[in-house]
Amino acid sequence: MPIITTSADFVAWFRSVAPYINAFRGKTFVIAFGGEVVADGKFVELTHDFNLLAALGIRLVLVHGARPQIEQHLARNNLGDTYHQGVRMTDADSMQCVKEAVGRVRVEIEALLSMGLANSPMANADIRVAGGNFITAQPIGIINGVDLMHTGSVRKVDIAALNDRMEFGEVVLLSPLGYSPTGEVFNVTLEDIATATAIALDADKLVFLMDTDGVQDKKGKLLKELTIAGAQAVLSGKRKLPDDVSLYLPCAIRACEAGVARTHLISRHTDGAVLQELFSDEGIGTMVVESTLNTLRAATIEDVGGILHLLRPLEAEGILVRRNRELLEREIARFVVLEHDHRIVGCAALYPFPDEAAAELACLAVDAQCRDRGYGQVILDHMTGLAKTQGLKKLFVLTTRTALWFIERGFSEADVSALPSQKKSLYNWQRKSKVFVRKI
Repeated sequence: MPIITTSADFVAWFRSVAPYINAFRGKTFVIAFGGEVVADGKFVELTHDFNLLAALGIRLVLVHGARPQIEQHLARNNLGDTYHQGVRMTDADSMQCVKEAVGRVRVEIEALLSMGLANSPMANADIRVAGGNFITAQPIGIINGVDLMHTGSVRKVDIAALNDRMEFGEVVLLSPLGYSPTGEVFNVTLEDIATATAIALDADKLVFLMDTDGVQDKKGKLLKELTIAGAQAVLSGKRKLPDDVSLYLPCAIRACEAGVARTHLISRHTDGAVLQELFSDEGIGTMVVESTLNTLRAATIEDVGGILHLLRPLEAEGILVRRNRELLEREIARFVVLEHDHRIVGCAALYPFPDEAAAELACLAVDAQCRDRGYGQVILDHMTGLAKTQGLKKLFVLTTRTALWFIERGFSEADVSALPSQKKSLYNWQRKSKVFVRKI
């Protein structure tokens, strides 16, 4: 999140989130959080964020857990809290405690979602919460000779009923319980319900709130984006992972493999974590996707606006020569664009001079928020390869401010006389751009 100190900062920030607001309207998000969020008293802040998402036209399904509350009820009734291979064993007495704990948590959540205090983010909020027997469950059964009894797994999600509730503008709240056609109730994990629901609804996003900031590499650096293959590599590695990463990362993989567009793992301890993750390019957690979000492709006339958005700040600083829209539209076939998650974050143009086996690399630009991700190198490598396929032998650039960047990538300074004759005749002696050339 940028630091906002002036009205200009606020305007710039608000404009930066507008694309997300437009993209998310009418989309389906499934957000899962443990009972710890309620037990710690942090759910009030979270309701503010849910209210905002609902107000923006996002279809919300909330899935809550109740683990600490269940443990308290079991202890109060002198019942053991028994696990088998990481799964809670639920006998008849324990199931009664589960029902009581889940019921209390659900009532508390519904009460907080019903707040409408003046002078608060919930002022005039009209969140209608829907619940019901949307989850059909089945018993997990016997594992290695141990009967887990009333512990269950999701068998079916009532998609039609969920969609009906959301079409009426209601927020659906799912508890960690499932029901059988024979009238039984099963204790189901929140991650199982959240993942199965996101898959069944073909949700656009599945979000897990957890104790850690996301998935970290061996050096403790947050991995902000993981493909399915990358996530599987993390799980198959030899290092010990935090418990919540081991719990939620397989769910993220399962969801993405089944068609959920994005799964986010974010910290429940950060105020506004959901908003910071969803409405910023950087995010604050780990996003798992099926494959890379980066796409490098030939530009089309529809990309002109996005390219201009990249070029204008650099033109204002005098780094690039100004191009008007008409010229850009005529030369659009010369351009390539780099997209990240369907947003243009980089561009460049290639102007070949085949008679002299050379090409000019022009308009190389990367969004200011993405300049530490190596996108410039990616574009340069692509344009170099493109020039090679045309049988060209050297690449040249004209620059006033970025000489060091090109020198670090193998370009050497040359005299204006080294330019192709056609380009030399158009050289702007007032601008006095430096010429850099690299053999390819």
